[in-house]
Amino acid sequence: MSGWLFDLGNSRLKFAPLRDGRAGPVSAVVHDGHRFADGWEAALPADCTQAFVSSVGPAPLLEQLRMRLFERGAEVERARTEAACDGVRIAYDEPARLGVDRFLALLAAHAWHEGHALVVGVGTALTIDLLARDGRHVGGRIAPSPALMREALNARSPQLPVDGGAYAEFAGDTGDALASGCEGAALALVERSLAEAESTLAARPTLLVHGGGAPALLPRLPGARHQPALVLDGLARWAARPTARIDAC
Repeated sequence: MSGWLFDLGNSRLKFAPLRDGRAGPVSAVVHDGHRFADGWEAALPADCTQAFVSSVGPAPLLEQLRMRLFERGAEVERARTEAACDGVRIAYDEPARLGVDRFLALLAAHAWHEGHALVVGVGTALTIDLLARDGRHVGGRIAPSPALMREALNARSPQLPVDGGAYAEFAGDTGDALASGCEGAALALVERSLAEAESTLAARPTLLVHGGGAPALLPRLPGARHQPALVLDGLARWAARPTARIDAC
């Protein structure tokens, strides 16, 4: 059987072959929340017989993906957050309220990284989750990502550009000031979380960063590890769990 991993987010569909318990080379197609980019169906793997899918994206796009995979003869199993899985125990009283992308990133962090971990996702939202070395999810934070901050500012004040500019500690023009302020807010939250995590666990956690907005922050996060396939690697762990069962999309 040919297994593939699919992660539908708020702006991209990422997918990769399942190889040796992890994600292989990752491909992606973009979407605008309503439709995928032209030609997206041709980009899907032709040899997929078993598909493992995670989604925080729009339901209509998930349905389109599901139908295309069914047409290719694939068996489709959708990942959902569980209270405990693969050695990870979720802190939420209602585990289903924890986004599946955060849940899967925690599975990968626990499986593939030793010690405590602070898992930071930089997408539409900025998510931060603290994972103790024994698999205990201590809890997390959610904030707007730098990109979303700029979109919100532009929506209220169109004269403020939604992109452009370069980071500076004290910027000399509006574009740079926006980049510096929005990225700086994200950096400050990560740094605060690292300090609090070290105090809570009496040891500094490894900082794992993933998501489309990660590259902009990484140069100012010393010691951070860029893990672009973290959610897909976690989906691979979920797919291999001993209690595997079919959960149709």
